[in-house]
Amino acid sequence: MDQTRAVTNSEETPVNRVTVDEVRARLDRREPIVFVDSRSEKAWNGSEVKIRGAFRVSPERADEFLSRVPKDRGGIITYCT
Repeated sequence: MDQTRAVTNSEETPVNRVTVDEVRARLDRREPIVFVDSRSEKAWNGSEVKIRGAFRVSPERADEFLSRVPKDRGGIITYCT
């Protein structure tokens, strides 16, 4: 896992990058994961590929959404194009 830093609410927060294989392994272990699709509206509307059950959150509102996700929901995986 590659750890980078993201700025949320004017604070730096550690963020772990994961590969598709790592996510697949976590799903196979039935770990709870919240998927957040943070693609722009144009990209989301133009795509036929969407993860069932993912929350669609615009990039501008991602911080607000993520701050409301209960910490016991497991890992949060955000993805965009």
